[in-house]
Amino acid sequence: MCFRPTTTRRHYICLPCRAGYKKRSVPGETPGAHRCPRCRGELIDAGQDLAVPARRDTAGWKALGALLNAGVTFHSRCCDGPGWRPRHPREIRERLAAAGATGVPVRTALTTEDLDALRAPGRGPRRRRRHG
Repeated sequence: MCFRPTTTRRHYICLPCRAGYKKRSVPGETPGAHRCPRCRGELIDAGQDLAVPARRDTAGWKALGALLNAGVTFHSRCCDGPGWRPRHPREIRERLAAAGATGVPVRTALTTEDLDALRAPGRGPRRRRRHG
């Protein structure tokens, strides 16, 4: 049984400014309602369980940008949190390569911790065997 309180405060991210803001979300709110106070660009709703990288952490921001651009967010799944997410560009590259080789959707590949699970037989597109 889950006793985690649901919060209405979420992390909103501005990738160009490398800034994260915690704001209250309102049910039925239109996307793009929150703007960055620095550049006035649209903020991305990243969820409530994001650990925002430091502004000087270039690798962390590249990984976060790749995740958010692929549609992966940090919304909770009950008490377990959002699940595993890559934190370095190397982890992103490995999962994108595995997704391209096996045909697994990018979003699924980016949220899979074990690379061997992506490369497991039966996970990719089927290949026709030649007889003879």
